[in-house]
Amino acid sequence: MTRVAVQALDPWFVAFGRAVGAALLAGAYLRVTGAPRLTRAQWRRLAVVALGVVVGFPLFTSLALTTQTSAHGAVVVTVLPATTAVFAVLRAGERPRPLFWLASAAGLALVLAFLVTGGAIRGALSPADAFLLAAVALCGLGYAEGGVLARELGGARTICWALLLSLPVTVPVTAVAALAYPPRAGAAAWTAFGYLTVVSMFLGFFAWYAGLARGGIAKVGQIQLAQPVLTLIWSALLLGERVTPATVAVAAAVLVCVVLIQRVRAGDARPRGYAEAHSGPVARRW
Repeated sequence: MTRVAVQALDPWFVAFGRAVGAALLAGAYLRVTGAPRLTRAQWRRLAVVALGVVVGFPLFTSLALTTQTSAHGAVVVTVLPATTAVFAVLRAGERPRPLFWLASAAGLALVLAFLVTGGAIRGALSPADAFLLAAVALCGLGYAEGGVLARELGGARTICWALLLSLPVTVPVTAVAALAYPPRAGAAAWTAFGYLTVVSMFLGFFAWYAGLARGGIAKVGQIQLAQPVLTLIWSALLLGERVTPATVAVAAAVLVCVVLIQRVRAGDARPRGYAEAHSGPVARRW
């Protein structure tokens, strides 16, 4: 959907405009549900979430997909689960087993080899690839921090507060982008923009952060490795993009890595004491 939107709309408008629209929905949700006040520490952690998933990932993927195909981007984003797991250790205190890191490193090596051999001339990363890797790093941080915070606030309230906190940034950038490049697009681009606003930027995070909070950030984060395969399918069906055999091979090899990860890491995803400390009402929230 990002690829469709940025073909007709400015990427800065797509990245920040969808966050503004989602923030309006978030404000309505918090008002209806009567959300309690947040602590100062929670606001600081929400700023990290906002940097990663509200600003960083949408912006850098939008910039990348103006010149790169969604199929190529799907392979690069296979790095995201490993990045999320690293931040799960740094921010959430989780301790995956050594074999998990070996499998994650193998997946990362496959993606980087794909980029170097097929993504650019002269063996260097293209600007689009650099944007995608920046998006992955920031998104992994936002996922991990949001997963921890969702244990206290619930998944829905975590993304809603992060969207509202981002408004001082997202509103001015959206306005400037709209003035510089007035948004004129057809039905397909606006439909894609609407999907990014309502689903990708808002409703999808309700379930995603709830899952990270309940199942462990490192473990649940590996489910993202199914995303590239789905993206390849949709890019071929909806966009008519040519999916090369090398792209399919890399995606399949990375999925083998995640299957190995899931088989060796059962029970190690959440920090010690989590189940006892989070068995009450908060654990049952979205």
